[in-house]
Amino acid sequence: MEKMMSRLREFLELPYDQLEELNLASKAKQESWAPMEEVEAERRRYLQEERRIKAVTVAFTDIEGRFHMLDYDKKFLLKADQLTFDGSSIRGFTKIAESDLRLGIDWRAFYWMPADVFGPGKVLVFGHVLGKDGLPYEADFRGRLLQLTQELYWKNGTVANVSAEIEGFLFRGQDAERKYYEQGEFNLISTGGYYHSLPQDPLRQFMDTAAEVQRAMGFENEKDHPEVGPSQFEMNFKYAPALIAADRIQLYKLLCRQVAQGMGMTASFLPKPITGINGSGMHCNISLARKGENLFWDERGKQSMSETGWSFIRRILHNAEDICLVLNASVNAYRRLDPHFEAPNEIAVSPTDRSAMIRIPLASKSGQRIEVRSVGPDVNPYMAIYTLLRTGLEGPEPDPQAPQPKRIRKRTLPGDIYEAMAAHRRSAWVREVLGAECQAKYHELKEASANRCPHELGTRIKRAEIMFHHEVTNQMLWNTF
Repeated sequence: MEKMMSRLREFLELPYDQLEELNLASKAKQESWAPMEEVEAERRRYLQEERRIKAVTVAFTDIEGRFHMLDYDKKFLLKADQLTFDGSSIRGFTKIAESDLRLGIDWRAFYWMPADVFGPGKVLVFGHVLGKDGLPYEADFRGRLLQLTQELYWKNGTVANVSAEIEGFLFRGQDAERKYYEQGEFNLISTGGYYHSLPQDPLRQFMDTAAEVQRAMGFENEKDHPEVGPSQFEMNFKYAPALIAADRIQLYKLLCRQVAQGMGMTASFLPKPITGINGSGMHCNISLARKGENLFWDERGKQSMSETGWSFIRRILHNAEDICLVLNASVNAYRRLDPHFEAPNEIAVSPTDRSAMIRIPLASKSGQRIEVRSVGPDVNPYMAIYTLLRTGLEGPEPDPQAPQPKRIRKRTLPGDIYEAMAAHRRSAWVREVLGAECQAKYHELKEASANRCPHELGTRIKRAEIMFHHEVTNQMLWNTF
């Protein structure tokens, strides 16, 4: 029966090299801010003419960073005057009494997906969430990052470039995170370490396959390798304008999880899944450019960093405690900030010290940037990048006239989520950046997770911090707590 059906269907399945060409051309439209009306007309025409496409996946992200995908039949989508969904089913969005939200489509953010990994006959496009009134929804930080970066570009041609170094772990068995509450442990697929992986062992096979997928999706790969922790991986790709970079973070995690599941394994982006070994981070490299010139470069400046760059750094460090909950979004994230495991928990900047929150990597003029090392891989990437950009560009700076203490105390990031929540709640700057309603919603969600875990966590990782982690989507457990 299956063979007979396959003869009757003809869904879109493109070779990887062709996918890469299409996705890089799509990225170019985003980078040039091609007029949305023009791109929408082109995409609609393509969907109408390409008969092998059956559905369009519209993706959006909730306030905590969970990635949501809705498949719309292609014919329905092309005829629909508006797309709606139940916002009350999304934690941190609307209440039951006011549940309906709308989806707009960012037609520039259009991806052709490898059919052997994501299924044939589909394309993916990023959406932005709208309220009933059709205006941008405040809790949709992709929409807010889009608006911020567009305003920067149209004001004076400024582009915020971002690249993310996203670490993760590979575990034996499918759905290892959801099954953790039964098993109480993760089983490593490899016990090697930094760079230690034979060409055909399971970790290397996973990384090779995932790298091919991200290359086909136009990520412009750079390098990939096993990380410090056993069974830990990192796959790097080229920097991009901030919105594209944030989209890539979501797609990277999605494709890693999908590839791993297809191989009978689990790709996990928990910040610290196993006691006693290094956790996973998401170092965010940021620079500003205008008309091709790197605004962070000054060959006569300290560390070749311009005053624009130093001001950006000072603002982030000055507000580090306040924005920590945005950059470290879970109970488990604060285990990673343990100084015994190369953790970037010091509120400082350094060209060499990897315990500093911000590092200035050795770079040429074109590559000059800052590396914010304290970001966890389980953040909402849109909220995190939006917050870092807003803070670096316009956040409060230290008062140079303020009297300096005789003995300068080393500043460190909050040691647990409760300290981070307290700083987040009382911060006027966070309230200005996120908006009072979003600040309250986000804090409420973090508190709900934290209260399901022991307040005194000790040194060993507890089941609750995995079970009730916002990316471990076990709705049954939440409902029965």
